[in-house]
Amino acid sequence: MAAAIKALNAKIRSNPVTDYFCSTHFWGPASNFGIPLAAVMDTQKDADIISGPMTLALCGYSGVFMRYALAVSPKNYLLFGCHVVNFSAQMTQGYRYLNYWHMGGRERTLQEKAKDGLSQAGGVLDKNAAKAEGALKEGVQTVEDEASKLAGQAKTKVEQATR
Repeated sequence: MAAAIKALNAKIRSNPVTDYFCSTHFWGPASNFGIPLAAVMDTQKDADIISGPMTLALCGYSGVFMRYALAVSPKNYLLFGCHVVNFSAQMTQGYRYLNYWHMGGRERTLQEKAKDGLSQAGGVLDKNAAKAEGALKEGVQTVEDEASKLAGQAKTKVEQATR
């Protein structure tokens, strides 16, 4: 069994492409790409959930490992690319954090939400006013019809009584 595994390993290592895909130089960065993918996806979420200290830590982490990826021999460009993407996404998140918490972004967001709420409330009020007006007109018409009907009945009874 050990001889078969050795033979399979020798076969894999003899081809440079399969040797690379079976090495830690590929699988380390490939498995690490979850961090930058999550950071890129987080750029679409609200800025109030961004953690400033964590963003700063991930920027430092990616900066160190970008340097490491180029310092090892052979250079690991996949790891470098992974950390370039992560560093860029974390810097974007850092800017969003600073803008939201320290440069008035939070106040602007709250103001926009308040305006949206007011316009929605105004729309609901207009809709309800139109419904109420329609119901009122319908009620007035019903009262007028009933009054005409009663007037007609009263007129008929008066005519019968005077004959």
